[in-house]
Amino acid sequence: MVVPFSRIYAAFAAGYLMSYVFRTVNAMISPELTRELALQPGALGLLTSTYFMTFAIMQIPAGMLLDRYGPRRVEPVLLVIAATGAFAFAAADGLTGLTIARALIGLGVSVCLMAPLKGIAVWYSPQRQASLSGWIMVAGGVGALAATLPVEFALRFMGWRTLFVVFGVVTLAVAAAIAWRVPDLPRVANPPSFASQWEGVRRVFSEPRFWWIVPVGAVGMGSFMAIQGLWSVPWMMEVEGLSRAEAARILLAMGVLTLAGYLGLGLFATRLAARGFGPRHMYLTGWTLHVVALVAIVLQAPGAAFWWCAYGFGAAANILAFTVLNQGFPTALAGRSNTAVNLTMFAGSFAAQWGIGVIADVVRSATGASSAEGLRTAFVIVLALVAAAYLWFLAGWKRYAVAAAPSRA
Repeated sequence: MVVPFSRIYAAFAAGYLMSYVFRTVNAMISPELTRELALQPGALGLLTSTYFMTFAIMQIPAGMLLDRYGPRRVEPVLLVIAATGAFAFAAADGLTGLTIARALIGLGVSVCLMAPLKGIAVWYSPQRQASLSGWIMVAGGVGALAATLPVEFALRFMGWRTLFVVFGVVTLAVAAAIAWRVPDLPRVANPPSFASQWEGVRRVFSEPRFWWIVPVGAVGMGSFMAIQGLWSVPWMMEVEGLSRAEAARILLAMGVLTLAGYLGLGLFATRLAARGFGPRHMYLTGWTLHVVALVAIVLQAPGAAFWWCAYGFGAAANILAFTVLNQGFPTALAGRSNTAVNLTMFAGSFAAQWGIGVIADVVRSATGASSAEGLRTAFVIVLALVAAAYLWFLAGWKRYAVAAAPSRA
């Protein structure tokens, strides 16, 4: 079945855009949440990271559902749950209610990237998949931008609760668009049992190639999502002494450069691969820049805005983790292999987003240090873990240089 990419792109892109808005918006509304609920950094980190926890928990069942029923039947149902979470977040009057609502949002948007990636793996040739995946990530980049200055501007005219009502309505509209525009996957005469699907999950987790990719995804991308989605603004305000408006402008610029990275992949990844510079090389290049930029941020090197932008630009290579991994798996396992990697990324995000707040709290209470000193300590620990994951990826470079996709599903 030939599916024109233009037919499905807008609907899938809108879903992933909203997923990214939900993921990162708490960075902008963190001052309001802290003020209204008197939250310490650890509590704020737990509230915001609940999104990542339920997102991660949903990945394995989501992969099985996508492989069995396809994106059109799975994603709209989950987006209705996300919309319910947005409305509940707007109505909540305490930390418990907000945390439950945030959990529903994370569960509901858990396939907004995996669903289009499953479709791309089935409908399009391997030569086109890196570029098409890059175009999906462009939508995420736009979502990251929408959660910066536009949200800061909107908060001048409406409260954060009203904003979440708007998000809920838009999410329902996106669910309807996906159900209308996206086709079903080709029907299988004898669909596999859930037991055999679970065996596929076990197989993915048993492959050494999977564990080569996991550390960079879990630690590198996990910490990036945690920092972009929450701790970037507190760092800029408390450590670098910026106002929220100034932090929003830098976060917007970082989002623009991340979006530029996704656009570059969408436009040039296929051409570069044809010239021998494949997804594995692009992945390494992006993460090299990412690590260097994080070092500069933690050391507060001159030109902070530049380094934040480089940090985001390098992270755009993350989408290639799925392409690099799937070079070692058949397309029948694409949903499960993609969601397995995504699980590790979002589990890493949950740990990083909550952990940064906990470390900051511990440093403050144990030493009497300022919030800024607590954040500095937490960021140094994150940097050490990211550097270790990067070195692990380099260590397996030659071993996984050539990947022959197994024939059996």
